[in-house]
Amino acid sequence: MSTLNLGAARAIVDGALQHARQQGYKPMGVAVVDAAGDLIAFLREDGASALRLDIATGKAAAAVGMGANSRALAERAATLPAFFATIATASGRKFIPQTGAVLIVDADGKVLGAAGASGGTSDEDENIVKAGIEAAGLRHA
Repeated sequence: MSTLNLGAARAIVDGALQHARQQGYKPMGVAVVDAAGDLIAFLREDGASALRLDIATGKAAAAVGMGANSRALAERAATLPAFFATIATASGRKFIPQTGAVLIVDADGKVLGAAGASGGTSDEDENIVKAGIEAAGLRHA
């Protein structure tokens, strides 16, 4: 697969939310963006707060934009807060460097997009998107 399509994105979202239910996590929102950071698919579970779309998309877009999983971005942002605040302002896109998004890659490691989640702890968010990517038969970085 050289690009991420709607079918794959929906499978990621469905797999992530299924994993969240199996683990008993709070209601979640999950977003999948393509390699340009554009939203392909998003679902917000019943009971998830209204900002879940913005947060999940912002995490995924930050991962794609910086070419790194959001856990690494959160660590960098802690040491360079002014730099990351500037990126968020200058990019004109949703940009949230917080744990909860991972890159989706092909067999050669080329970035196809990213999946981000919001609603649980950062670790829970990251866990469900990894599970969703794997459930869709894809790879994550």
